[in-house]
Amino acid sequence: MKVLVIEDNENVCSMIDMFFINEGINGTFVHDGKEGYERAMAEDWDLLIIDWMLPGMDGVTICRKIREEQNNVPIIILTAKDSESDQVLGLEMGADDYVTKPFSPLALMARIKAVMRRAQYTTQGEVPKDVVQTKHFKVNKETREVWLDDEQIMNLTPKEFDLLIFFLQHPRQVFSREQILDQVWGYQFYGDERTVDVHIKRLRKKMGKENQPFFHTVWGVGYKFDELVDK
Repeated sequence: MKVLVIEDNENVCSMIDMFFINEGINGTFVHDGKEGYERAMAEDWDLLIIDWMLPGMDGVTICRKIREEQNNVPIIILTAKDSESDQVLGLEMGADDYVTKPFSPLALMARIKAVMRRAQYTTQGEVPKDVVQTKHFKVNKETREVWLDDEQIMNLTPKEFDLLIFFLQHPRQVFSREQILDQVWGYQFYGDERTVDVHIKRLRKKMGKENQPFFHTVWGVGYKFDELVDK
């Protein structure tokens, strides 16, 4: 697995690199935001780990610019900002997950493995080969291609794809945010339920129609997917 880490704290980089070596991960470390963005766009990566506060270009800007280029590589943001609004901003700019500093290297590795497992970039296990098809959607789980009413959707991030598949496979079932976190993210992380809200918002923006949002809020409970209900 080839990972680019854009982080200006060399002590943090050394700590991450030590665990990368133990996990057999090929890590490249860049300490400047602008240089990191250029490296991110110039090469193919399995994962990007980007610090929020960087010289040259901040991590959120890097994330936004990468997504604007329709690059859907998984991204984890490292941040010392622990306010909910800051965390939501990072997710809205296209990050798949974030880790708040100071963090345990083991916790970071757990996040990396969860993101990569869900993005199907690991080589462990079999990649599903079946196609999920509903009234409006057709999804190839092997190639991770999505069509909405015969129009291919090209700009989904790995986590948005995973969330879409989860809902397509459970139509009209209501799930709490905690249940969605557990089923889609593969682990529970306390206090981060807004992560679900942000990803639902992004799916609605990318796939919803004026008279059919597909992803419905069930007040006081959570969300459900229903393509049969029109406004």
